[in-house]
Amino acid sequence: MSAPSSESKIIDGRKLAKKIETRVKKEVEDLNERGISPCLCSILVGNDPASKLYIKLKHKACERVGITAKDFQLSADVSQEELIDLVKELNKDQSIHGILVQLPLPQNINDKKIMESIDTSKDVDGFHPLNMGNLLIGNEKIVPCTPHGIIHALEEYNVNIQGSNAVIVGHSNVVGKPLASMLLNRNATVNVCHVYTNDLANFTKQADILIVATGVKHLIKAEMVKSGSVIFDVGITEEDGKIYGDVDYENVIDKCSLITPVPGGVGPITVATLLEHVIQSTKISINDT
Repeated sequence: MSAPSSESKIIDGRKLAKKIETRVKKEVEDLNERGISPCLCSILVGNDPASKLYIKLKHKACERVGITAKDFQLSADVSQEELIDLVKELNKDQSIHGILVQLPLPQNINDKKIMESIDTSKDVDGFHPLNMGNLLIGNEKIVPCTPHGIIHALEEYNVNIQGSNAVIVGHSNVVGKPLASMLLNRNATVNVCHVYTNDLANFTKQADILIVATGVKHLIKAEMVKSGSVIFDVGITEEDGKIYGDVDYENVIDKCSLITPVPGGVGPITVATLLEHVIQSTKISINDT
């Protein structure tokens, strides 16, 4: 039997995103027939180029599926109180179903306070403490988009989660911590590693499912990976105009069974999952869940 080709090992994020978008577009059409127009409102503070690009990608995705996208661009010197007041106004606006505050925020603004100010039913990023708490106890209502997208991909590619050894490198509130809870909810055995972990390779070599989200170029080498493992590379590093992931993709791909490329892997799935969350929030607003 010949070895599987490199192409067969790639988790095609763009292909999965299109599949999710097709499903979302049908739901948008069904809601439109009932006189309901799903709407996402994004808030961008400052002029960070990466944040501006992410907002643009999300709005283009909304356009493809028929979700209305509104945008507030605020100066970097906006006060925390002004930002919270805007969020509260959007909370009360019944025409807006999802609110997204693009992170990171300027240092003078406490992002946790901002997340707390978003109506839990409009929290399409899943960062509100109540939504995070529900996730922790296995009540997955609205959850962070990247972890949810990774679960989508695991299911799409028929990867067995139950009983698997899952290792997450990176313990952020955006990816690592919520993903650990989602994998535990599905009965994986989970290790979460981070910058203070001693002997990282000792953990990664045991992983059936390895998720890396550090933003450190090629942190994970081939010798740190278990043969036949499934790898999700969430990190992005730009160097000399080229994009790199956290995994040494070219050398690791021959060793693993499935892997996400960078770009074209986790990113598109995350954006498509956000669209799903807008539909979910819209249905919550009309008591159709």
